This record gives sequence, C-alpha cells and structure tokens, in this order.
Amino acid sequence: MLVCPLLPVLHHCSFSEFRRSTLQFSEMPLLSKKPWESKAKGLVLGALFTSFLLLLYSYVVPPLHPNVAFTTSEPAAPCSPAPSESEVATSGNGSAGRCQPRQDIVFMKTHKTASSTLLNILFRFGQKHGLKFAFPNGRNDFHYPSYFTRSLVQDYRPGACFNIICNHMRFHYEEVRGLVRPGAAFITVIRDPARLFESSFHYFGSVVPLTWKLSSHDKLAEFLQDPDRYYDPSGYNAHYLRNLLFFDLGYDSGLDPGSPRVQEHILEVERRFHLVLLQEYFDESLVLLRELLCWDLEDMLYFKLNARRDSPVPRLSGELYRRATAWNLLDVRLYRHFNASFWQKVEAFGRERMVREVAELRQANERMRRICIDGGQAVDAEAIQDSAMQPWQPLGVKSILGYNLKKSIGPHHEQLCRRMLTPEIQYLSDLGANLWVTKLWKFLRDFLRW
Repeated sequence: MLVCPLLPVLHHCSFSEFRRSTLQFSEMPLLSKKPWESKAKGLVLGALFTSFLLLLYSYVVPPLHPNVAFTTSEPAAPCSPAPSESEVATSGNGSAGRCQPRQDIVFMKTHKTASSTLLNILFRFGQKHGLKFAFPNGRNDFHYPSYFTRSLVQDYRPGACFNIICNHMRFHYEEVRGLVRPGAAFITVIRDPARLFESSFHYFGSVVPLTWKLSSHDKLAEFLQDPDRYYDPSGYNAHYLRNLLFFDLGYDSGLDPGSPRVQEHILEVERRFHLVLLQEYFDESLVLLRELLCWDLEDMLYFKLNARRDSPVPRLSGELYRRATAWNLLDVRLYRHFNASFWQKVEAFGRERMVREVAELRQANERMRRICIDGGQAVDAEAIQDSAMQPWQPLGVKSILGYNLKKSIGPHHEQLCRRMLTPEIQYLSDLGANLWVTKLWKFLRDFLRW
C-alpha cells in the first residue's frame, strides 16, 4: 500500500492520489528551498564569524593576571647602543644655549590625562630628528592591562636600543629601562583623581560590565552613591573604575590606603621619574619639560587632542566630587605628593620666568591655531571632513572631538599643521607602527556600526 506524503496524518491512498501528491511535492522545493538555504548559510557564516572573533579575542585580550608582573628571561641590563649612536646629553638650561636636546625619553602614558596631546609632541620631535620609537606590535598599546615586557615591542631583538617609548602600557620599570640608554628621561602625567575617574567612567564605561547594571540616566552618580555595591576588583576591566593612576604605574590599585606600601610606591615613582606633569597645569608642565629636555619652543607647540565633548550629565561637584575623591584614595595620595613637588620645581625654575614662558607658549599656540585650524576650534566627529583627521571613538558613542585642517596653508606651516592635528592611530601608522589588530578592530566596528 502507498502512503500519501503531504497529508498531516498518515493514511492509505490510491495510486492516482499518490501521483498527484508526488507531483505537488516535487514542486515544493521551489517555494521552500531558498528560505532554508538562507538560514543554513546564515548559521554557517555566523559560526565562522564567531569563531574568528574568538580567535581574534584570544590574541588581542591579554591574560587576566593584572597584578602579576612577568620579566623577560634575559637580564634587565641597559641596552647596547650601536657605535654610531652618540650618548645623550644631560639636562641643562635651554635658554643659556649650553645644553644639547635630549633624545632618549620614556613617557609613561597614563589614561585620560591629556597624554594623547603630549604623545603628539613626542611623535613630532622623534619624526623631525629621525629617532627610533619602540612601538607595540599589532596594536596601539603594549597589551594593556598586562604588564609591559620587552618582547611586546615591534621588531625587538635582545640588546636593541630605542630613543622614545610612549604608548599605553602597564609600567614595569625593569623591563622598560632595558630598552633605553642610561640617562634617558622618564616622564609621566597625572590628574586630579576625581576628574580622572569621571572621564574614565564616561569613556570606558561601555567596556566595563560592572556598569551595565546601572539603570539611571546619570550612571556615574548612581555608582558613587554606593560604589561597593557595584564594584568587583576582579571584574573585567574593573581597573578603569578605581585608582587608575596607581594601576597604570604598575602598582596594586586595591591596596589599603593606610598601608605603608602606598608611600613606598609613591617615593619609588619620585626616584624613577625626572618629571611628573600635571594635566591641570599643562602649559606650566610643558615649560618645565622643555627645560628638562632642552628643546626649542616649536617642539612644545600643541593642539588639545582626544578631548571629550561636553557631557549632557553635569560635571562632578559638591558631594559627588567628594565621593569620587574618597573612592580613589591611592591616586589622591599620589596626586597630592606630586602636586607639592611640582610647585617646588616651579619655585626653583622661577615664578616670574614661568609666567613669561607660559605666555610665550600660549601666544605661539594661538598663532598656530589661526594658521592651521579651519573654524579655529575643535568640532564633533560628524563634522570632520578628512577621515585622516578622525580620532578613535569609544564604543557606542562619538564623543571625541577633532579638527578640520584649513584648505590654504602656506608651505612653511603645512607639514607642521598636519602633524599637530593628526590623531594618534593615524600618526602611529605614518611612523611605521604595525597596527593590524587595531585596524581590523576598527573595520569590524565600522561594519557593525559600534
């Protein structure tokens, strides 16, 4: 007996009925094949794409051992410069004309402290003088938040010497000093911890799962009402939400603020770094840096890069500012120490001289603003006309401002204007850094409209 294939309940049927049913069934794939094929293709492509992302993630994201430092197996002795490479001069008085510009510099690039602006200054100086940069390999940071190791440097070979190290890292002094000659200048920049916390919260919040459970419009205020309720020090990317300066400098950001180790670490930073700049007094900091490095005024010119558009949420004030300060007590102790030592350096430099040189720097910056910037000010990302001037944006929102270069700039200033306005990622590429991971991530973000 034959069974009719198209009926919902199996039953016997005649041959003619079966033939008609078979003819109907043979025609059905024309109607149902395409949707099923599309779904199958979608599942296969989705599986392949997910597998690719997982492989990429395993390469891009460093191991989650943020408080464990690893040291390269070779000795951490200073590098061995080639015979043709001259030893750098020590610091001196730039205005006296007796010193030589220092060319060996380690810039410990902290987060959300105007460090991208200082990075541009170092890029320009290194490019101008043909210096050798220690670049990350594949990314624009040294596998942060893992500790820095020499093996992360692009084209690194044991004994290799570099002039400038300046990309984001979690600082490891012994590893870093093995890449530069003795006498290299170590510098970094810090910021009021409450303001830094606010900026970090807004910029990195979308990649910190701890913040996803916050439901109010002002997530920062909600977090600060009871931070212990939301914060887990072992959470993914949690380091962005507490004592970020201490973390970036290579120390345990979860230390008890009353521990004697806190002061020991602060004094260690003082011994290792020749200058700690203050973001709030950036021009004064650059004057001191110019003195330390014996550079020309043109080398210190800058435009503010990677600045965030004003948030619709009010800035921290009053009680919230006090809460943010109390939440970041390790950074507070660090900041207070170097704020005091900064003004001691200003006194030694001379207050009147400082006022004169700050005014000179600001006048020169204002002159370059009129020469270089179309409209004279930073604009939203959507208003930037040249993609080469488009800054990197945080996930989910285009809040970082950029610039439009004037169309008609004289030949004497054209190159300098473009370099001063070029964002970090594009400048790294121009200097020869291998950024394949960063570029691939950007392609995926653009494709997915993240």
